Amino acid sequence: MTWTLGIDTSHIVAVGLARDGQPVARAVVDDTRAHAEELMPSVLRACAEAGIELTDIDEYAVGMGPGPFTGLRVGVATAWTLAHASGRPVHGVCSLDVVARQWVAAGAPDEFVVAADARRKELYWARYRADGTRIDGPNVTAPAELPALPVAGAVPETYRATVEVTGPTALDPAALAAHWADLEPAGDEPYYLRAADATVPGRPKSALPRLRARR
Repeated sequence: MTWTLGIDTSHIVAVGLARDGQPVARAVVDDTRAHAEELMPSVLRACAEAGIELTDIDEYAVGMGPGPFTGLRVGVATAWTLAHASGRPVHGVCSLDVVARQWVAAGAPDEFVVAADARRKELYWARYRADGTRIDGPNVTAPAELPALPVAGAVPETYRATVEVTGPTALDPAALAAHWADLEPAGDEPYYLRAADATVPGRPKSALPRLRARR
């Protein structure tokens, strides 16, 4: 018996469990800014729902984004830390690929797009064939630059007038746990796609040259 814990914080807080490739439990917190506070409690809730302990986990699957820097790194760092501490393997996949896999299971169109909120009036997105093969992306652009194809994913209501969502609207973390092996490996580098909003301040500039110039 193999227990797989799936973690994704590319958007909201999403945790899922699968046993031998079958979804078993989910713990989702619909908050895009509570990753640090809610992730580990969600992991423990999912384990409790499945009737297992954290030490029973055999492997980890984690969504590597794309996603905003702060929230995404919470999930990636947590998955890698738990895996390292327990001596278990961890598998990274593109979060958009998970949603694409969900649509394929439900009957996807010949080509489609999976998109997600990137803030700053932009969307993360990737393009797929009907079998879930990613053929473009992930990218981050203005919503108007998405291909004219059916769309799935967590697209904010603000853009629904121009981006019609007809596929799954959210990543299922239990599907991530159950089907990570069917997806292209993402390696250990998250898909940040752009620099973090917060940066380390540079070295303060000296006021001496200005003072000398006034003399």
